[in-house]
Amino acid sequence: MAFSELIEQAGGAGLFQILLLLTFILPCFMVSFHTLLENFSAAVPGHRCWTQLLDNGSAVPANMTPDALLTISIPPGPNWEPHQCRRFRQPQWQLLDPNTTASSWSEADTEPCVDGWVYDRSTFTSTIVMKWDLVCGSQGLKPLSQSIFMSGILVGSFIWGLLSHWLGRKPMLSWCCLQTALAGTGTTFAPTLLIYCSLRFVTAFGIAGIFLSALVLMVEWTTTSRSAVTLTVLACSFSAGQAALGGVAFALRDWQTLQLAVSVPFFAIFLISWWLPESARWLIIKGKPDQALQELRKVARINGHKEAKNLTIEVLMSSMEEEVASAKKPQSGLDLFRVPVLRRRSCPVLVVRMTADGLMQMVGRLGGMMGPLILMSRQALPLLPPLVYGIISIASSLVVLIFLPETRGLPLPDTIQDLESQKSTAAQGNRQEAVTVESTWF
Repeated sequence: MAFSELIEQAGGAGLFQILLLLTFILPCFMVSFHTLLENFSAAVPGHRCWTQLLDNGSAVPANMTPDALLTISIPPGPNWEPHQCRRFRQPQWQLLDPNTTASSWSEADTEPCVDGWVYDRSTFTSTIVMKWDLVCGSQGLKPLSQSIFMSGILVGSFIWGLLSHWLGRKPMLSWCCLQTALAGTGTTFAPTLLIYCSLRFVTAFGIAGIFLSALVLMVEWTTTSRSAVTLTVLACSFSAGQAALGGVAFALRDWQTLQLAVSVPFFAIFLISWWLPESARWLIIKGKPDQALQELRKVARINGHKEAKNLTIEVLMSSMEEEVASAKKPQSGLDLFRVPVLRRRSCPVLVVRMTADGLMQMVGRLGGMMGPLILMSRQALPLLPPLVYGIISIASSLVVLIFLPETRGLPLPDTIQDLESQKSTAAQGNRQEAVTVESTWF
């Protein structure tokens, strides 16, 4: 808990925290673009089979209208619109007779779209569905690509949580920005669907690290009283990015242009990330108090706080003595389930900080990865997707309401010991309240 006091001595909430928040708004805004990108880049346009009469100009009879050619070339679909996945083997001239009936042709007269598809390009000039014909028999590959993207966030949340704990928050943030920029830009030029999905996985892997590192750095450089506000602002910037993506996609209707537009800015974010300081708390725990002191004094200087002269290595080590001792003990992600108070808090959110945050993000992305796959089942079981989505949401709300404690105005615990003492303090408070009520009643 003592690190929050060091932040106060470095100026608490000042110009540095404002600059830090403004810096993180941009990556959080841009990250949301990639999350929902395939709603536009993988949109399914209207389509039908390519046919000789309709699409080969030299074979079109001069006295035939487009509607008549469509009638004799494409059978009607389930909703009596032109079928999207089948065509007639031979032109059905008898269908031009106004007295013809539906029994004048059979399924045997049709065949799949062996020569490809013709797409409606009035809304989107190009999508990955058009590029790789992800329709009809291949329509299941479209949600699969989104599931692969979400699996990249799933794996990245866990890996970056561990690496940030071992190697630091800032290096991971900078690397993830560069990785997202390179992989996202490379996706634009993917020659095959396999390469496209692979690069989307790498992009998602980097996005997980950006979001994770940005949130943790923001929390570790913010006072307890302001952390809720700053995290709310970052969450709002993420939501604003989701809303803005519709406007960007409206202006850029080619999927490759759209992909470039949401990826290239990460090169700039990579360069901006170099001014960020490393987490002083992490530096102290990792046995680098000299660097931690430099970072704290730099923050105090930006905040115009003169009391930073009182900050020394001795003050840092004495203030963080408990946290440093706790960090030297062997810990792992299993502590989230081994310690009772952590187990009760972790399970509902599926809420050691980078490891825990990485695990929470990972489990959240597991749901995101399964979402498109569950949606695929609606062809066989139409009610299954809404039932699954609704029941899980309601159950999660109840579990959070019952098991998670209120944290408003409370300092964030830094160690497992902090959690246990927080639990003991709460228990004592409850007992005191019970005694007071009993005495009053008596």
